[in-house]
Amino acid sequence: MSPLALRLFPFLAWRSRVRRDTLKADAVAGIVGGLVVLPQGVAYATLAGLPPQYGLYCAMVPAAVAALWGSSWHQISGPTNALSLVVFAAVAPLAAPGGAEYVTLVLTLCLMVGLTQFAMGLARLGALVNFISHTVIVGFTAGAALLIIAAQLRHFFGLPLADGGSFYTTLRRFAQSLDGIDPAVTATGVVTLAAAIASRRLLPRIPYMIVAMVAGSVFGFALTRATGAAIRVVGPLPSSLPPLSLPSFDPDVWRSLAPAALALTVLGLTEAVSIARAVGLKAGQRIDGNQEFIGQGLSNVAGAFFSAYPSSGSFNRSGLNYEAGAKTPLAAVFSAVALVLVLLVVAPLAAWLPLAVMAALLFVVAWGLIDRREIARVFRASRGDATVLVVTFVATLTMPLEFAIFVGVLASLLVYLNRTTHPRLTRIARNPAIGRFVPASATAPPCPQLDILRVDGSLFFGAVEHVRDELETARRDRPDVRHVLLLGAGVNFVDVAGAELLAQAAREFRAAGGALYLCGFKPQVREVLESSGALEAIGPERLFDAKGEALVAIYARLVPSTCASCTVRAFAECHAVLPDGTPRERSRPAFDLT
Repeated sequence: MSPLALRLFPFLAWRSRVRRDTLKADAVAGIVGGLVVLPQGVAYATLAGLPPQYGLYCAMVPAAVAALWGSSWHQISGPTNALSLVVFAAVAPLAAPGGAEYVTLVLTLCLMVGLTQFAMGLARLGALVNFISHTVIVGFTAGAALLIIAAQLRHFFGLPLADGGSFYTTLRRFAQSLDGIDPAVTATGVVTLAAAIASRRLLPRIPYMIVAMVAGSVFGFALTRATGAAIRVVGPLPSSLPPLSLPSFDPDVWRSLAPAALALTVLGLTEAVSIARAVGLKAGQRIDGNQEFIGQGLSNVAGAFFSAYPSSGSFNRSGLNYEAGAKTPLAAVFSAVALVLVLLVVAPLAAWLPLAVMAALLFVVAWGLIDRREIARVFRASRGDATVLVVTFVATLTMPLEFAIFVGVLASLLVYLNRTTHPRLTRIARNPAIGRFVPASATAPPCPQLDILRVDGSLFFGAVEHVRDELETARRDRPDVRHVLLLGAGVNFVDVAGAELLAQAAREFRAAGGALYLCGFKPQVREVLESSGALEAIGPERLFDAKGEALVAIYARLVPSTCASCTVRAFAECHAVLPDGTPRERSRPAFDLT
């Protein structure tokens, strides 16, 4: 097979994996996936402000294209909660949700997202998703979960709340309308919620959404017949294949949707690549990020012309696809076919599906988006990551969603820059009890004539001022110390500014009657010191490979009289000879300087 053919039709690369047994396994997994995506597709389309059938169309052609042109064997693409929410937040201010204009704008957005993703894949920009930290996604999804709950309050309680508005505006409107709660609608939602929770716990092998949807619909229908209550329903779904559609090519429309398209591109690719890698790790498969970009891009381009809206990888359906025994991406194709067959049978029944049932299902989905365990772990592990999480979470609730994720990315980059521009300088000394160098303390007192500082972090222009301040602080803490040894095993990079900092520090210590010594610096760092001229200012004889070698050389330059009266005995040489050269009796083993 020629490289060009494989690039144009990447699914030919795994054709040898298709056998009779794999076809059977893929077909079974596809049928399960088709059943699961039915309630999810309807729920997510409702969340996106679209007619319910668009969520199902999103799981047909786009899912098959993403599987065939992507790189993952198990990932299933289609509608997702996060993308649905962003679509609604971005397009609702421009047109009435559910209307023809709204649908056209969403189709246009889908085409823009697909073209951007495809172009990024061709440009081999798959590594860009690495700039979106896991913490940003956790904060964004937690905020999105609250937005989902707020958006569905009116359907769950049967309140005539206006569409749109911020999270806090919606909560205020809800609080002001509590006296208008419809008991019949609320009861239907509560029964659906209870059925979903009970099904997840007691019937884990059966998709809880299907159980809850049936239970809530039956209860709502019975309540309507018994009391005459007016419970709004979804309405009938068209039992047909996805119709052809045409997005807008108006430049003004594209200009107005550009920020949302960029946000959806980033969020969709992050979801898809992260999910593909997670499932690939279980399956022992290496994922090609660039090919995933191309697959997701082509799927959204196709979706724009087959009545779909922006889609991405689904963690729930991808994980289920793997657990169901799928062997090749044909499982996603079978899932799309199974969904078409199921839709032809079930579509007429959707006319009786109450909106309160969909709201309750979305409540369960939203609650699952809040990764409470991961949030707790982030807060325990790192103050910087916790800050990024909180900033992203607050931005999601207070800003347009198409900008919130960029705020989180910016916050994570700022935290990273703050860390890299503040290398840590730690004073270390020998602890006699364990015979090792540890951070200086009362049990590990430093040598009276030598300061040993360990540098953890790169020395570049952004860190120069911080390192200079740290060296000044170290000198103020111990003004009588004239010799300083910098341990540079933790320094991976030095630029010209960092090299000049070390050279200037060496001059200052030499002028004070001491010296600056370097130990353990990596070869690439030494090359910069030498080529910049800093090594000449420091002195090549003061650059050492090992700590033991450095301490032997430095000990010979210390003041003998001070050593004679010293009780610290920081090094092995302190036990070896007296200042006049006569042997000193060793009361304990010499310390291993290496």
